[in-house]
Amino acid sequence: MKITVGYLATPSGDDGVALATALARALDASIDIVLVMAVDEPVMEGSGPYRKILEAKAKGWVDDAAAQVPSGIEVTTHVIGHESFARALIDFAVNSDADMIVVGGASDGLLNRHSIGSVAGQLLHASEVPLALAPRGYRLSSAPITDLTVAVPTRSSAPNPLPFAFTLASAAHVPLRLVSLVSLESTGTPSDETSLDTRRRQVAAAQENLELAARTLPGIEGLESVVADGSTLDEAVGNLEWKPGDVLLLGSSRLATPKRVFLGSSAAKILRAAPVPVVVVPHE
Repeated sequence: MKITVGYLATPSGDDGVALATALARALDASIDIVLVMAVDEPVMEGSGPYRKILEAKAKGWVDDAAAQVPSGIEVTTHVIGHESFARALIDFAVNSDADMIVVGGASDGLLNRHSIGSVAGQLLHASEVPLALAPRGYRLSSAPITDLTVAVPTRSSAPNPLPFAFTLASAAHVPLRLVSLVSLESTGTPSDETSLDTRRRQVAAAQENLELAARTLPGIEGLESVVADGSTLDEAVGNLEWKPGDVLLLGSSRLATPKRVFLGSSAAKILRAAPVPVVVVPHE
């Protein structure tokens, strides 16, 4: 497998490299570290020497990033000129047959939580390959990838990340946990139904949905199904037990263009509450 890392010489950029390293170890993958330099249009007269200094700086930054990757993992560095960081990453990943793009978040988020910066925000609505997001401070973690959790959609028409999650779990030889998240948000509750009745009905439906999803998978060891509920999606995510080596997989919105990532409103709430790396899978 191949992983493309969108890199900036910042702590968040190092978070992305750390996540790519953990994924590469688990999946026996190679890493391409890509730094995108803005292209000035039109080119200013006399800017050539200054541009060369910037290019040398950029080369040093990606070399320093590559030095963070342990020996035994194949890593290559690239400095690309483009007007759009996100578009350059997508094009590079597609042209190099990458299986995943990895980026860090914004620098102003809470530790071990996701805060979406401008580049990640664009990728979350346009990437043509699965997008992995490192929570803030992930560079401080030394935990290997030990578990995968996949949020199974509650609607049959919604894009399902389960096939990609199964591929990753099989490649990494780690257990797979199927989760259905239940909340009282936007439920369309019948007027004569109490919140307790609503929750019971939703949990029963979620359990049935999980059992159906599990039957679609070939027999694998360590398969677990869990229903997590709460008043809000944030609370439901918080009620789950998370391990240091866990990774969460989410599907794209059903409104997404085929073969594109598009983060829906519910998935965005789950992303903000998740204390682990998150992979968003394109709509098939």
